[in-house]
Amino acid sequence: MINNWLKSHQPEIQNGQIRVFALDECHTRAGDICGYGWGDRQQRLEVKVDNYRDSQTYFGALDCLNGDLILQSYQSANSSSTIEFVKHLHDISAGAKILLVWDGASYHRSQAFRDFLTQINQGQDWQIHCLRFAPYAPAENPIENIWGQAKQVLRQMHQFCRSFKLTKKLFELFLRYRLFTLPDLSTYSAFSNII
Repeated sequence: MINNWLKSHQPEIQNGQIRVFALDECHTRAGDICGYGWGDRQQRLEVKVDNYRDSQTYFGALDCLNGDLILQSYQSANSSSTIEFVKHLHDISAGAKILLVWDGASYHRSQAFRDFLTQINQGQDWQIHCLRFAPYAPAENPIENIWGQAKQVLRQMHQFCRSFKLTKKLFELFLRYRLFTLPDLSTYSAFSNII
């Protein structure tokens, strides 16, 4: 379904009338700096973390045409933060329509979000359209690859993560300065038509 929609709107996507975003949320936790690695078999290495429950929620949207990553932090992932993030995407899209491709999280389908869509699309041709990935299919969303790269960096740089504040800063710097490798969108069947 996503592939067909993108194919039918390819000219508008290519000329910038429609921006296609692969969107997802990421929850960074203090314990993300922990992982497995090579070491002496006789000795276990412990990484000190003050509070494993410290966490930060990020909303991220990957522009599937130009590779830009838009990142915002929120207290939690819910309907109000989803609406706020989508409003931000709308504001920075300079009059272009927006296609959001994301998973079926409850706050993506909530009544509050549907009311927001009705309001923003009212009285005109649609401004924001949403399509969902198949259920339980994170491998279909290219932004999952970027989240994974960022969390891998946290584990590799654990010695610099003396506090959760530093862990968040490292995570954000990695993403804001585009230190990740952009996933090859041609390998994601849903997005292969817009490259």
